[in-house]
Amino acid sequence: MTARLALLGDSIAWGQGAARERDRLGPRLVEGLAVRAIDVELRTFAVPGARSSGLAAQVDSALGWAPDVAVVVIGANDLTHREPVARAVRALADAVRRLRAAGSEVVVVPAPDLSAVPHVPVALRGVVRAAGDAFRAQQAAAATAEGGLVADPDQRASHAFAADPSLFSADRFHPSSAGYAVIADALLPAVVDAASEVGAGGGRSQVQ
Repeated sequence: MTARLALLGDSIAWGQGAARERDRLGPRLVEGLAVRAIDVELRTFAVPGARSSGLAAQVDSALGWAPDVAVVVIGANDLTHREPVARAVRALADAVRRLRAAGSEVVVVPAPDLSAVPHVPVALRGVVRAAGDAFRAQQAAAATAEGGLVADPDQRASHAFAADPSLFSADRFHPSSAGYAVIADALLPAVVDAASEVGAGGGRSQVQ
């Protein structure tokens, strides 16, 4: 049986910066799931540049497809555009609530640590890191309260990017193909858990 996997969120969910389509986050996740004998059909509803306020429209589109698992990658653009945290968190919570109410298992990928971005001045990295930590904590709490899973709670991906600038693409902001491999590996445990819930009958009916 094949489950439906929807990818929502921003440019990272969409795969901006990858050299090839198969290197984007979605195909990387599909490949990682296949290795674990979990077959999925992927659709990407993410929009580059999206903030949390844009999730409602993406959820509308995704629900028309009735996904079994929805992965929501959001938050970086909220930070860069200084969106009010309470509003961004509320929009995320609403998205998770709607997806869960429709029977989807939901995995939330909170904002990355933007202090790892190469062009952030060293003197500002502490401030950027603190703001991101506070925002991520609220995102995680909101997602959990609505029945979602939170991916990469230890920020393995962000730590890897901070240690290896080659994981960024040429624009020095989005991930490279190698960067997406790191991100997918960090997210897979939560996505596998969500897909396993579907297989156990915890999600909506399966697509044959």
